[in-house]
Amino acid sequence: MLASAPASPVAVAICDDSAVIRGAVGRILAAAPDLTVVQRASNGRELLEGLSRARPDVVILDIEMPEMDGLTALPRVLAAQPGVRVLMSSTLTTRGADITLRALRLGASDYIPKPSSLAAWGTGGAWAADLMAKVRALGGASSMPPGRDVAIVLRPSPARPPSVIAIGCSTGGPAALIQMLPALGRDFALPILVTQHMPPTFTAMLADHIGRMQGPTCSEATDGMVVRPGHVHLARGDRHMVVERGQGDLVLRLTDDPPEHFCRPAVDPLLRSLARHAGDRTLAVILTGMGNDGKQGAEALVAAGGGVIAQDEASSVVWGMPGAVARAGLCHAVLPLSAMAGKLREIGSSLPAARCPA
Repeated sequence: MLASAPASPVAVAICDDSAVIRGAVGRILAAAPDLTVVQRASNGRELLEGLSRARPDVVILDIEMPEMDGLTALPRVLAAQPGVRVLMSSTLTTRGADITLRALRLGASDYIPKPSSLAAWGTGGAWAADLMAKVRALGGASSMPPGRDVAIVLRPSPARPPSVIAIGCSTGGPAALIQMLPALGRDFALPILVTQHMPPTFTAMLADHIGRMQGPTCSEATDGMVVRPGHVHLARGDRHMVVERGQGDLVLRLTDDPPEHFCRPAVDPLLRSLARHAGDRTLAVILTGMGNDGKQGAEALVAAGGGVIAQDEASSVVWGMPGAVARAGLCHAVLPLSAMAGKLREIGSSLPAARCPA
């Protein structure tokens, strides 16, 4: 029996005006045999000049650079090499978060905040592990284990209509939310609880971006906030968002419980709490993201009579989280991102904007 050929390493281009950062990122990637650096550039112009020769799978793109910054270079990179995945590298500041979200709207696949300490740039730290995981995911090197494809078996739709929607996402999630939520329209009646893997500055800015668009109103969740119909409640970075029952209403709680799946906020705590307090009146929507956060919570939700919809593989930046729930047979629908808003509007159109949940 012939052994299968090893997968080609993920080819990476590094674009940053700091030689120190280019060197540090290069050393991190060089330590992984499945990743290879094919181009280094100090600004967007240099990146574009060498792009056709290097042919990277993933570009790590700084935002603020001389001659041509990352936001200017991004659409030109995507036009010059369709299919390339761009990972924005930004500072943990309000300005950095704002520009990063603009980049995600322009077609960047994901982002990674730069560490504030020089010591964090080492090859063995948490930031290095996060960088390699993101590059692998965007380059297609962290897909499901090899073996026979698992047939997706769909469950029957839940017996009762939902009165609350929970959305979980990670890699590619901000761009998916920015596309999907405005398409629901201002008149969407159901409350929506969103857990997106993000640090605090970024979740505040994402809530602001979504709130200024044409969909439901949106705000970053606060502890003790009552879940409101027609409103998007976005989990705050570095806090798990869960629900509890308070005088008939659902009330949000933000907790410092340990990270799950190396993330806080994580999707599983939210879904587990909804299974306890809203059960069969909950619909979970699992969007693009690496890993399997949301699978355990979806299992609890389905056991309580709730429903689960997953984004399909073709429209996902990374089919980790939605793939995990789909392959586990937890979904009653697997849909492209473009069909999500229509499906949710179909579900919500016949429901009154009443207290949540009944």
